[in-house]
Amino acid sequence: MRTPFGRYRDQSPNQRYEAAIKIVNKLDSGSPQFREIAPLAPETAARLADDAVEVVVARLDVEPDAADALASWLDHKERQRASRFQFERDRQRFIVARGRLRQLLAARLDTEPQSVELSYGTHGKPVLARGSATQDWRFNVSHSGDVAVFAFCRGREVGIDVEAVHSIHFPDAIAAHFFSRNELKAYLALDAQDKELGFFHCWTRKEAFIKALGDGLRYPLDVFDVSLSPREPARILRVGNMDGNDSGWCLRSFIPAPGYVAAIVIERSRPATNDAVFLTGPSCRLCTR
Repeated sequence: MRTPFGRYRDQSPNQRYEAAIKIVNKLDSGSPQFREIAPLAPETAARLADDAVEVVVARLDVEPDAADALASWLDHKERQRASRFQFERDRQRFIVARGRLRQLLAARLDTEPQSVELSYGTHGKPVLARGSATQDWRFNVSHSGDVAVFAFCRGREVGIDVEAVHSIHFPDAIAAHFFSRNELKAYLALDAQDKELGFFHCWTRKEAFIKALGDGLRYPLDVFDVSLSPREPARILRVGNMDGNDSGWCLRSFIPAPGYVAAIVIERSRPATNDAVFLTGPSCRLCTR
């Protein structure tokens, strides 16, 4: 079994950093100087400033040297978690996704990736350790297959999810178990050609909302509704007895790569104009390497 941590084990922290950065610098940090998809207009960026959301899309099927370099930035707990994966492919995807997260956070915190201090909420949502950063960066990450998506913003909670669109066994039964009553009704009413995409629209949108809340699956899945038809815009329709527009959350869907769908949910900012821009878009900068 290939062990990605061994290559840098005998080096000092500075040596590990210098060796890793030479390789990983070939992977962009999601900063504005790299290629962007649907960038903010200058006047919009200036107005939103700290309220904008940045979404970075990255591949996880990197070269072995890059995977080793990214692995050298993980802390002890992350390495332990990586070692628990049964299959090498899943282990490498976790390592690359977590190493990239550290790289992206380090670029925003003006520090080194291995110096990023992470903590975890009650239900496992990663956050910056208290007191470790001067700016209130919030973030979330998801990966499916060889595609990872990262969301970054300041001062507002955010959740993101990505899934590869594929055929699954017994989708109607799964929908009956995980979708709300209204969502299930809307799903079953879809034309046959729309049902597969509608299923993953609903799945990613619900998952992104749960991740934004930070409550994991402890939050009941039947107390909120999201839109799911491929022919309708992404919206939170209901949260409890509250209309989705009054819920305090924004939802947007996007295609990070061919064959994938993703969704992002972000806590609304106080200025209503920001939310209008977010919903009509793009107030997300979609960066990719």
